[in-house]
Amino acid sequence: MDLLWKPNVTVAALIEREGRFLLVEEETDEGIRLNQPAGHLDEGESLVAACARETLEEAAWNFTPTALVGIYQWPRPQGDITYLRFAFCGDLGAHEAERILDTGILRTLWLTPAEIEAARPRHRSPLVMQCIADYLAGRRFPLDVVRNYGSAAGQGLNGGDADV
Repeated sequence: MDLLWKPNVTVAALIEREGRFLLVEEETDEGIRLNQPAGHLDEGESLVAACARETLEEAAWNFTPTALVGIYQWPRPQGDITYLRFAFCGDLGAHEAERILDTGILRTLWLTPAEIEAARPRHRSPLVMQCIADYLAGRRFPLDVVRNYGSAAGQGLNGGDADV
């Protein structure tokens, strides 16, 4: 029986504060790596909601996406997984300092673009720096380019974020 190929759909948050970007340091099969707060889209969830959820789970920060920075397709060099990443920027909310971070997340860091570039060998993927470069270049697309036609929770267009 042939297996049906599907990419892994992920979301990532590009959060800048005073010239520094929020990253997470995480344990992976390849060692300790740096990444934006990011993760997989859950069934029935909008991409925007997934990005807000993943940021809270991985970094303990509330985050409201306001724009799409880009969509990135990346096949891992091992050839086993292709990621389809939707990267969002937005508004940083309250920090929940007492919140326990997701399993595998060691800590959060606020780094300058130069510090992130210098740590490139430790990036989870080449998407880390590419997303930051696109953000710094001013790439912003309105959230209404990302359409969500309903979900398991009975939400409408864009996960209930817009009228149908």
